[in-house]
Amino acid sequence: MKTEEATQKRDPYASVIPDKVYFKIGEVADIVGVKPYVLRYWETEFPDIAPAKSKSKQRLYKRKEVEAILRIRDLLYKEKFTIEGARKRIKELARKPREKDNSPQISLGLPISPPNDESLIEIRKKLEELAKILESL
Repeated sequence: MKTEEATQKRDPYASVIPDKVYFKIGEVADIVGVKPYVLRYWETEFPDIAPAKSKSKQRLYKRKEVEAILRIRDLLYKEKFTIEGARKRIKELARKPREKDNSPQISLGLPISPPNDESLIEIRKKLEELAKILESL
């Protein structure tokens, strides 16, 4: 259950988007809840949406693009941004570092040099310490 919650925090649209590599425009329209012509219009307004095209000229959206489209939909329909406002907000979010989720961060303090027997022993000790900490949670 914890991994589901962690996945939801990282990808709020994980439960909405099927686990596929490419999506056709009709599938994306169904997932997002808009008509295909709206997606084609958003492609002209938002540079993050640039689907590949198959040999038959069918648009093929990647998961990342579907996530971007869902973000755009939320900005436009739920938060009532204008197209220009949504574009600016997306740029702001891209510049801003990801917010931390208040979970404790552990630094292993491992050496950056190429591994040798000594450094591998040190890494093993650090991993064992980390395992003990995780078991206590």
